Amino acid sequence: MLKIIFLFFMAGGIPVAIAMAGASLVYILTSDSTLPPFVVIHRMVSGIDSFPLLAVPFFILAGNLMNNAGITTRIYNFALALVGWLKGGLGHVNVLGSVIFAGMSGTAIADAAGLGTIEIKAMKEHGYSTEFAVGVTAASATLGPIIPPSLPFVIYGMMANVSVGALFLAGLLPGALMAILMMLTVAYYAHKNKWGADVKFSRTRLFKALMELAVVVGWPLLLWVLVTKLGTPPQLTVFAGLASLFVLDKIFSFEALLPIMTPVLLIGGMTTGLFTPTEGAIAACVWAMILGFAWYRTLSWKMFIKVCLDTIETTSTVLFIVAAASIFGWMLTATGVTTSIASWVLSFTQEAWVFLLLANLLMLFVGCFLEPTAAITILVPILLPIATQLGVDPIHFGLVMVLNLMIGLLHPPMGMVLFVLARVAGLSFERTTMAILPWLVPLLFSLGVITYMPKLVLWVPKMFY
Repeated sequence: MLKIIFLFFMAGGIPVAIAMAGASLVYILTSDSTLPPFVVIHRMVSGIDSFPLLAVPFFILAGNLMNNAGITTRIYNFALALVGWLKGGLGHVNVLGSVIFAGMSGTAIADAAGLGTIEIKAMKEHGYSTEFAVGVTAASATLGPIIPPSLPFVIYGMMANVSVGALFLAGLLPGALMAILMMLTVAYYAHKNKWGADVKFSRTRLFKALMELAVVVGWPLLLWVLVTKLGTPPQLTVFAGLASLFVLDKIFSFEALLPIMTPVLLIGGMTTGLFTPTEGAIAACVWAMILGFAWYRTLSWKMFIKVCLDTIETTSTVLFIVAAASIFGWMLTATGVTTSIASWVLSFTQEAWVFLLLANLLMLFVGCFLEPTAAITILVPILLPIATQLGVDPIHFGLVMVLNLMIGLLHPPMGMVLFVLARVAGLSFERTTMAILPWLVPLLFSLGVITYMPKLVLWVPKMFY
């Protein structure tokens, strides 16, 4: 009965969050249940009364600050120096830029709307077809929630009661795999269409970009040696290390050293126990404000107020969906729906690989119709108990779920990335959909590898957790 009411509301065009909360309320009022209607409000409030969920508004704010403080332009220029001289250069820049920006925004939509605007405009000016520019931008935007930090991982971690830090680390190697496959796809199109480079090769520019990259990799390793091998105080070492970054940036006028350090600081702080993911989100906001207000001076107070208001609006939407899904998921469990589905699936198969195949098909389908936050909060109570019973690691399953739902963002009828890129590129919805179809090949191949090679996902988290 509960499922029928929910589907009836959805078919009537009611927003998914209202449909979930409304279906729960109508079921309580019309069934023989002894539950009071007030339980809907109680469960919705308790559903968002969670410390890990505090990370959501701060990661959204950090991404918005980076977007509005001119950081995206710096990331684009750094990627251009590093790979723009390759054949099909701006396609490679698009992917690499998304990899870097993914370490700041945590959402696919922020990547598509922020960095995507710059990338599509540049690619069109260099003679690339609008369809190709839209396709590679859409595909690379899916990296946003895979490479840490990630808002969907925060939601999944809360729902599944697993470590958000472990989920963040689990996304590193899969994110790298996806980026490599996308760049190989760009190389294929460049060879097929005989594209040349988009910027002239410059040894000086490339050397400077490689220096920047060497600092990003070597800086945390140096701090680790100082703390673990030489015994220097951790807090003093970190502060001295941060000061050295600003000195290096001033001396060499690096393009994007300090913004690129954002994910390094986040992951390093969480793995060393310096702060939790929630505290890391606050640290990312402070870092973004230091860069925007004090260092680059590209952020004004008027702009900051606008960013905060946008963040409040986005956070309200996300948390309302989580709250509504909380009561809906609780009702599914209380009415025995999740138990019935689990029994049916386990009677059908006891093989983990068959379950993962069926779960992938289901999540791809659901991702076409539901926003990722809502889909996670509905699917986790249904699918995770079955996955656990069949021996699937919840960290691994979380990554599989999030990637499925990110691919769903590229599909009609509800794919938000489709709508964003159609508006940015000035393409019709139909042409945007067709432009994205070829890029589903590397994404679905990545999904297959990640689904059936759990060691790729779990190797890094097991080193620290």
